[in-house]
Amino acid sequence: MKAVIIAGGFGTRLRPLSCTRPKHLFPIGGKPLLDWTLERLAKGGVNEVIFAVNYMVEAFVERYGKTIHGMKLHYSQEVRPLGTGGCVKNAEKIIGHNYPFLLLNGDILSNVNYRKLLREHNKNGGTVTMTLHKVEDPTRYGIAEMTEKNSIKRFAEKPERGKALSNLANAGIYVLNPEIFDYIPNNKQVSIEREVFPTLARDEKLYGYNFDGLWIDIGEPSDYLKANRLLLENEIKKGKIARKVAVEKEVEINHPVTIGEHTTIRTKSKIGPYVTIGENVAIGRSVCIENSIVFPRTIISDFSSLKGAIIGQEAIVGKRVKIEDGCIVGDHVMIHDNITLTKCVTVCPQKEVTESVLTPKCLM
Repeated sequence: MKAVIIAGGFGTRLRPLSCTRPKHLFPIGGKPLLDWTLERLAKGGVNEVIFAVNYMVEAFVERYGKTIHGMKLHYSQEVRPLGTGGCVKNAEKIIGHNYPFLLLNGDILSNVNYRKLLREHNKNGGTVTMTLHKVEDPTRYGIAEMTEKNSIKRFAEKPERGKALSNLANAGIYVLNPEIFDYIPNNKQVSIEREVFPTLARDEKLYGYNFDGLWIDIGEPSDYLKANRLLLENEIKKGKIARKVAVEKEVEINHPVTIGEHTTIRTKSKIGPYVTIGENVAIGRSVCIENSIVFPRTIISDFSSLKGAIIGQEAIVGKRVKIEDGCIVGDHVMIHDNITLTKCVTVCPQKEVTESVLTPKCLM
């Protein structure tokens, strides 16, 4: 079985973290999001994966190369962004016309059983089977209305509040028959959700597969932190500290926590729970980090605290700095001593912060 991973999108709220890496390679639970997806695809019987990419393809090639977990890897690059439908059409020659294939949004974290999904698809006989997941806020997603026989009779992308067909959201995981290529024109930007799925629903060729397991769409900082927490709770559980981590006396680690190689933590610091720390991070004395993600090669200086924050790669956080819920600090940022960033402050890469920011805003 082949799988196509759409790895070209980028959540606007997470964009300021990095100018050099796609969010699909951001750390979560101690390794990039795509690593978790690829592991589950291999366990689900997939033998070939096609990355549909429209930017930073070199980052994917450098990370994954030509094979992983016994799966052959291909890279289908778009000269210009073609949308979620156009990128599938662009990869048509690699995908082929012989068998159904999986299609996944690359920013989804899920433990869907791909073998079971394929069996359900073969049973219903449609062109597309869409994984559906119940959500509290239907306005953020494509929403389906299903019949008793699991066919989707109507599909609407991001409906207005109060006008949703149901609370069954498109989970961004599908099985498609090669017939799908007939619905997508060549060399044209096409949204599969807005332009193709409603047509398939009208033609009674779109089916749904209800899934109530682990699922989260990582589009917002809160989603990213939630996904990290869920992985730590469900996959890591007791935490994971690399062998070459230097922890001084009187450091308190409250699991679940993951800490990368060559990281140092000085005395009287408190780490956790629900914290992911990358490799080569330097954490000073009496630092408190909770429910946060710290990218590699970052410095967190003495007496500073992070709560519900995301700190980019090679950032420098000064002494007695307080960074609160929902804050994003981009790559190579320098935050001076005695600074406070209150809830939902975003600092773009390479910015120097010399004054406290006490209202939500983006520093560019």
